Amino acid sequence: MKKLVLAAAASVLMAGAAFADPVLGIWKTQVDDGAYAYVTISECGAKVCGVISRTFNADGEYKSGNIGKKLVWDMQPEGNGAYRNGKIWQPSKDKVYSSKMDLSGNTLKVRGCIGPICKKQTWSRVN
Repeated sequence: MKKLVLAAAASVLMAGAAFADPVLGIWKTQVDDGAYAYVTISECGAKVCGVISRTFNADGEYKSGNIGKKLVWDMQPEGNGAYRNGKIWQPSKDKVYSSKMDLSGNTLKVRGCIGPICKKQTWSRVN
């Protein structure tokens, strides 16, 4: 009986790992200071993080020095599309904000605050 319970628990844990977090993928930011980016969101242990994978301005895609840099980190999934207690970097101001995200379909609402000053963007899914 003990082996049966252990086997059932192991299968539940493995099944949970097989389901990818719905926020994973590539997201297009809003324009900030004349440019926008594609951010690749991936798992970072039990949390999620995002790295700048492509950058664009009015002339099209360009090779920014920010490609490959972390834009989002330490986001903790809380269920129902909520991610909390993370950090987000705003390249145009070189500031790091305490951040949270809310996923709804192909829309990701991202908010970041330093004290009482908050900024927000709505990102759209690329894939």
